[in-house]
Amino acid sequence: MAEPIKQYLNSIERELMDGKATEHTHRPALKTLLESISPKIRATNEPKRIECGSPDFVIQRLPDKFTLGYLEAKDVDVSLDEVERSEQLKRYLRSLPNFILTDYLEFRWYIEGKPRSSGRLARPGKGGKLIPDKHGEESVAAILHEFLAHQPVDITSPEALARRMASQTHMIRDIIVNAFENDKASTGLKDLRKAFAEVLIPDLEKTENTAQFADMYSQTIAYGLFAARCNHEGPEKFQRLGAASEIPKTNPFLRKLFDIITGADLEGEPYAGFVDDLVQTLAFTDMESILEHFGRRTKQEDPVVHFYETFLAAYDPRLRESRGVYYTPEPVVSYIVRSVDHLLKTRFGFKDGLADQSMMSMARDDEEVGKIEEHWPRVLILDPACGTGTFLYAVVDHIRNQFIESGNAGMWSGFVRTHLLPRLFGFELLMAPYAVAHFKLGMQLAAQDLDDSLRKKWAYDFSGNERLQVFLTNTIEEVEQKAGLLYGPLRVIADEAEAASKAKTQLPIMVIMGNPPYSGHSANASWRMNAEGKKTPTFIGRLMQDYYFVDGKPLGEKNPKWLQDDYVKFLRWAQWRIEKTGAGILAFITNHGYLDNPTFRGMRQNLMKTFDNIYLIDLHGNAKKKEKCPDGSKDENVFDIQQGVAIAIMVKDRKGART
Repeated sequence: MAEPIKQYLNSIERELMDGKATEHTHRPALKTLLESISPKIRATNEPKRIECGSPDFVIQRLPDKFTLGYLEAKDVDVSLDEVERSEQLKRYLRSLPNFILTDYLEFRWYIEGKPRSSGRLARPGKGGKLIPDKHGEESVAAILHEFLAHQPVDITSPEALARRMASQTHMIRDIIVNAFENDKASTGLKDLRKAFAEVLIPDLEKTENTAQFADMYSQTIAYGLFAARCNHEGPEKFQRLGAASEIPKTNPFLRKLFDIITGADLEGEPYAGFVDDLVQTLAFTDMESILEHFGRRTKQEDPVVHFYETFLAAYDPRLRESRGVYYTPEPVVSYIVRSVDHLLKTRFGFKDGLADQSMMSMARDDEEVGKIEEHWPRVLILDPACGTGTFLYAVVDHIRNQFIESGNAGMWSGFVRTHLLPRLFGFELLMAPYAVAHFKLGMQLAAQDLDDSLRKKWAYDFSGNERLQVFLTNTIEEVEQKAGLLYGPLRVIADEAEAASKAKTQLPIMVIMGNPPYSGHSANASWRMNAEGKKTPTFIGRLMQDYYFVDGKPLGEKNPKWLQDDYVKFLRWAQWRIEKTGAGILAFITNHGYLDNPTFRGMRQNLMKTFDNIYLIDLHGNAKKKEKCPDGSKDENVFDIQQGVAIAIMVKDRKGART
């Protein structure tokens, strides 16, 4: 490399001596130097992407355009020590596994965010004259060769995959935020954000919610690619174009949305390179090993959830806290599911419990055709905060085990099509668990969680327009529907919102179960400023007012803030939904604070007025109370949290039920 480096230094020196050089002036010379190392190297410098927060250069290997690494170039007189302390570089080092920082003369190489080696070609002298460093050419040449020869290690564990996906998703998210903040966002990004705000999540267009949209968008890309990779078969290399067709049919929303955001139009986006990096990461992943952890080969305790939690912990642990995302232990889920099954049999007369096949007629009004009848299964089941689908998975497992024990394999596919898929509903706000829920339930119904001897008999093949009725929506948010304003590809967002809205407000949901989020600082507002600047209650805010009164009189609490915890709002919403149906079962595991805290007097009274029977199991585990078990041992929590928890199963009988 002696001659290319000599020519490079001569170019830098001429530009410095000219006295008009900036950090941009030297980029062509640096590009020439990097590409001189091998004819298979391309160093790309794209101003549009740089303006939105990408590193100055992406280094790729031809002809497959495999990304080898990234390089950030600062001006010759800029202190690299100060740059290392900047937020920009910290972000790069968190996300970029193979990275060089340079001032055109010194080169600092980092692997997985840690310094690997550094070297200096020269130092600037008077009048722009360069003073070469002894052995500088050899050290920098070695760094550049090793930098370009660096290869990713094949990923064989969910933990390694989650960390790498999280870092790349960070970059996509940060670039999108930067693009909006600097008014560089594309028309496509702006339209998509507006569509989400109008039909799924109000207030998403507000400036302060840019990060929320960027989170949703980047997770859509990451988990869409993940789902596509898991379904990729054949000898062809996994790639971005066409990946949408490999997303499970169980999720038409994600499938169509993914086609919009990762198709040919992506090429002009500033984050496109990092999407391709995600594709490369997944292409180099030993997916067979990953899927073994997921339970394709062995049946484990909800393994997909563990992968999601690993991803979320690496991606943004604060998001987990703000949205109350916690894994529900399998014994808790199993107990709740079996209890609901028992109550359906004993209290409501459904001899098959959760597997009930009876139908009901439900009248609805239609202005054009008059009153018509819709036929629905009687036992509709909803998890309003379904996360990765743990409770719905347990329901399917419970029902399928009954079929397996009876040996009715021939009836299973017909039952799934007619009596299972139409009865299971789930709502989820976060894109990553939403995608995982579809993926996990789809694998379950395809019998991927069963032994090879059972798989062929019990595999269900999705066809036509069938889908899992797990919807991307904020359960407790009443969205003003503007679906008629969306046309073309964005119509898929409106379709998702309309289907979720029907399940929220029209269908006779009879069973509501799950683990709603626990968050004292609720992310779901009870009040909002209207167009006139007046503070008005949201939909859930209006419902929550019932918990602020006892015997018709105000609580009189100085600071009833704990009533604003998310789990309380979800309990109130589920109570309202069961009342709307007229009868049913509410089964939640939540924070146990409402059982005896004086602030919840109105809540307890209101629940007792609605439900005929309330069964409570206090699982304790409150670290602040420092309770002991009856045998004197430590009081352990079933979750990795400080507040204690309790299971509540509430039953409202048929009396006065609407059909």
